[in-house]
Amino acid sequence: MVKIPLEVQTREVQRYLIIDIRGDVDLYSSRKMRTAILDGINRQDIPLIAVNMSGVGYIDSSGVATLVEGLQQARSRKCRFVLFGLQQGAKEVLELARLDKIFEIRVTEEDALREG
Repeated sequence: MVKIPLEVQTREVQRYLIIDIRGDVDLYSSRKMRTAILDGINRQDIPLIAVNMSGVGYIDSSGVATLVEGLQQARSRKCRFVLFGLQQGAKEVLELARLDKIFEIRVTEEDALREG
């Protein structure tokens, strides 16, 4: 199995922050994702963080822990935290951990940016 290096990019759409994740999220690369998520949450003017997972083919428990930490931090700051574009592998990992009931998960970016 070839490991795909992680790329993390952020962009703003209206007042919202989109974090585009591409590659495999594992123990070593999850730090990069964590930094982007927490930096976004710590910005006072951002009411929503949407994490684009469409480029993630593999995520391990450290990546899942990073997402859970992001969700907890976002909630403490009254910031909406949404995942979207999950590929089957990442979706199954969240379902097995029963976290699909905890996270707000949407199919598309447009769905993620809608209120509510």
